[in-house]
Amino acid sequence: MLIACEFVLEELAKYIEAYLIEAKAHWLRLHFAHVYQEGFKSNTLKELQKWCNDIVVKYPDKIFDSEDFTLLHENALISLVGRDDLQMEEIKIWKYVIKWGIAQNPDLPSDYKDWTHENFLSLKTTLQNCLPLIRYFHISGDDIYEYVHPYKQILEKVLWKDVKMRLISPNKSISSKILPPRTILTQKLPTRTTESFSKVINEEQQLKSLHGLIKGKINILRKIIHMSLSCFFVETNVIIVMKVKGTDEILGGYNRIGWEKPNLWLTQISIKIMTPFLTF
Repeated sequence: MLIACEFVLEELAKYIEAYLIEAKAHWLRLHFAHVYQEGFKSNTLKELQKWCNDIVVKYPDKIFDSEDFTLLHENALISLVGRDDLQMEEIKIWKYVIKWGIAQNPDLPSDYKDWTHENFLSLKTTLQNCLPLIRYFHISGDDIYEYVHPYKQILEKVLWKDVKMRLISPNKSISSKILPPRTILTQKLPTRTTESFSKVINEEQQLKSLHGLIKGKINILRKIIHMSLSCFFVETNVIIVMKVKGTDEILGGYNRIGWEKPNLWLTQISIKIMTPFLTF
């Protein structure tokens, strides 16, 4: 597929891309990290990129916490940071973006306190396409001070001024564009029943019903075995298994002593009623 992209065989690349998504999704998931890296090497594979990003925005740890995160292609990072449904706190996104940017500039001092103006400028240039996608106005004041303030030099002066202004006076108008907050999904608990208590069978009634059902099945099984063996002499240690016609239910019995003709009544029988998933 990448070879097809390299030789600008767009139609072939699109065909392979569609085939992988529709027929080999399981394989793509097994090799997700590699597929994600390779998929963003070409701008032709838009559908594969979207398929991958739809997974990453729900489970961002797959990429952001991976060992190869800093090797991510810039267009991949931009496509993720720009998603409104990226399931991650904004300050965490900021920290990952900074981490990625620093990794692209290996000559930067390890401590930002030792950085020169040129060092900050290098980082700003590297992140110029990512920084506008951060939702600065949805980050708490404490996080702004602790994590954003140290890198204020990579932000536009007007933006940094508006961020501070917003913290001091939230209702004051600003000139910077305010992006909407991320859409964070929350799991909803199932709705509680509105039926009256009288309609709910209590635990004791359920146990009694189950006991009666099992007892009835045992009695039926005894009669069936008795009738089936009326013409035979059976040795000891006998196991009998039978399937109920028209259902997936299996009944079984074990008799350690056995039966002696003509007295064919069951003695010391141990009955097990097996669950419906056991079938012949």
